[in-house]
Amino acid sequence: MKITHGFHATMTAQPGKADELIAALLTAPSLPNDDCIVFLVGRSASNPDVVHVTEGWSTEEAHSRFFNSEQAKAFTARIQQLVADSEYADEIPVGGKAAL
Repeated sequence: MKITHGFHATMTAQPGKADELIAALLTAPSLPNDDCIVFLVGRSASNPDVVHVTEGWSTEEAHSRFFNSEQAKAFTARIQQLVADSEYADEIPVGGKAAL
């Protein structure tokens, strides 16, 4: 499946909440969604409170449809309590490797 929509998020966790934020992200309801092709969570090597997420979706419409669902809204509300600051940038993953 081809990725036509995506983004990269950088989140700074509330003090002492980065591990909880990462654990929550790794159970995101988008993971089993077939339209979510890439979902990668990373942590800054220099600042353990900074968490990065890269997502790639089949289409912008699929992403919007999913994030307008009640399940996604509840998940977003849950992680927002763990986040002090965030930045989002559009990004379309085009290739690479993920071996975790």
